Amino acid sequence: MIGTLLIANRGEIACRVIRTAKRLGITTVAVYSEADADAAHVAMADAARAIGPADPRESYLDTDRVLAAATESGADAIHPGYGFLSENAAFADACAVLGIVFVGPPAEAIRAMGAKSAAKAIMETAGVPVVPGYHGAAQDAEVLRHAAEEIGYPVLVKASAGGGGKGMRVVERPADLDTAIESARRESAAAFGDDTLLIERYLARPRHVEVQVFADIHGNAVHLFERDCSLQRRHQKVIEEAPGPGVNDALRRRLGDAAVAAARAIGYVGAGTVEFLLAEDESFYFMEMNTRLQVEHPVTEMITGLDLVELQLRVAAGGPLLMVQDDLRIAGHAFEARIYAENVERGFLPASGTLRHLRFAEEGPHVRVDTGVRQGDAVGTHYDPMIAKLVVWDADRTSALARLRRALGDTQVVGVTTNLAFLATVTAHPDFGAGAIDTGFIDRHRADLIPDPRPAPPRVLALACLDVLLRQDREATDAARRSGDPHSPWHFTNGWRLNDDNYHVLMFRDGEETVQVVVHYRTGTVLLQLPGADEPITAGGEIDAAGDLLADLGGMRLRATVVRHGDELTVITDGISHRLVVDDPAARAGAQEAKSGSLRAPMPGRVIAVQAAPGDAVARGATLLVLEAMKMEHAVTAPSDGVIAVIHFGVGEQVEDGAELVSFAEDDDND
Repeated sequence: MIGTLLIANRGEIACRVIRTAKRLGITTVAVYSEADADAAHVAMADAARAIGPADPRESYLDTDRVLAAATESGADAIHPGYGFLSENAAFADACAVLGIVFVGPPAEAIRAMGAKSAAKAIMETAGVPVVPGYHGAAQDAEVLRHAAEEIGYPVLVKASAGGGGKGMRVVERPADLDTAIESARRESAAAFGDDTLLIERYLARPRHVEVQVFADIHGNAVHLFERDCSLQRRHQKVIEEAPGPGVNDALRRRLGDAAVAAARAIGYVGAGTVEFLLAEDESFYFMEMNTRLQVEHPVTEMITGLDLVELQLRVAAGGPLLMVQDDLRIAGHAFEARIYAENVERGFLPASGTLRHLRFAEEGPHVRVDTGVRQGDAVGTHYDPMIAKLVVWDADRTSALARLRRALGDTQVVGVTTNLAFLATVTAHPDFGAGAIDTGFIDRHRADLIPDPRPAPPRVLALACLDVLLRQDREATDAARRSGDPHSPWHFTNGWRLNDDNYHVLMFRDGEETVQVVVHYRTGTVLLQLPGADEPITAGGEIDAAGDLLADLGGMRLRATVVRHGDELTVITDGISHRLVVDDPAARAGAQEAKSGSLRAPMPGRVIAVQAAPGDAVARGATLLVLEAMKMEHAVTAPSDGVIAVIHFGVGEQVEDGAELVSFAEDDDND
């Protein structure tokens, strides 16, 4: 078995590998960039090595630095996790030269599957069905245009070298092809160092089904059944499940046999995933093979009872699988929901910030949380914005889905914008409950899944008021205790007045609106006059030792979490989070509104293209700049027709969220 293991990754996968390795008695060594010096995986490992700046190209992707850390620490093996160097054949070769075990497939297998065009040719030879398309070496625009015409629109332009939705564009009509090719090339080059593209037929309403395979050096190969990964945004997975809904035993055997044939065709060893597009008529087509562990591997672990990381380590050490296909069974159903720091309403753009409050669902036999962050950690712009993976299991899909909904409701994140509310909405959708999903599910149901922002409901306003009043009371009590006159009426917070009704007005900003609640003080309680309500409601409660608010509103008892940061309140109740700001009119009067006539950055990132110039007359929707964040491209478009006055950033410059990117000339015809 392996004695010392270096984990060449970060985040939740690094933490996951460290936990399994320690259970097996293996010494663990973490590597970390300057941005991750205080990260959870660094604290968990037996030892840690710094390998460079935050930019992954100078740290986690720098093979020389990673290998130096391995040799200096005396590592017998390197686990690459997923992403970064996990599918880098040259890195696997370099490990072999140094006598270090690469916990992954042979370099030849990585190369065989690394270029999608070559991979599809291999699969065709092995009898695995592939999507019709162009996978040739010629990459000039005219060749790609001709290929698209022969395939027929719509087509899918995608990077040959990678996955994860990077370098992938759906093109509905010929007029959009050139722009899609140019953008996909840039994104592919940035993410994988290779701008080779392929073009395939775009299937209508397919499902994305993948099969987990495992093979050892002794010639044994099995599949661990399928996962359905159809629920996607921006070609990236959001919720995965195993087994696939609606996949019968006959189809499961066909998928599994094809996946094992794919693995055997390239002499595969270790954990891998063969991905297919599944059509409505149950025909399926090879998309790609991920020559590594997948983010969604926990759902397979939950239904098989296997630890895939442990299997990886045992196979890498030369051990046999110790199982054949007939030994494997599916038990129950599992879901995984990826909790991201992202702004759903703004096109799922990645978000950043500090995790001021973090509470996950309680773990147990039915619930598992894989994460690489802790409360107080920062979610930056250099790496993937995933906060955690919430994994649930139960005896059947209906029961597992109910558990997922409850676990999402028990999860709380404050400090960064997340997709938690979106996940809750998706899992409550009747079509999702029925298993009627495909890769276009989110786009098709967008209006239901991403509704316009709604104002805070009366209950949330009442909870916010009660929290403010209770904390004021606590602060006054502490101040009275410290003072020389603890019984002075100036310490009272019960609204006492000499000649007037004892009431107080609390004001909150809810988005762009300001709302007010009138608090009437009565003996032993308060009455809250909420906006739009005919009668006030009684309110009382306490803040418990855990910091939660135990409230009594109009005779209804409920628990909520209210997180305070400066004047900002985040009220979390019934699994829904709502942000309010305690409004101070005097302070607000001194602030000025942001200057109109400008375009601001929708997220932090780096400018990689400028497609306009000062003096240009642009139409609404025209792309002005392209930002790159976390290896994904985001086009910044003109909000309306206008003339550009100033472009404030150039190619290569870093911008912060909200930074003014473009100023427009004033329109003299408008007041």
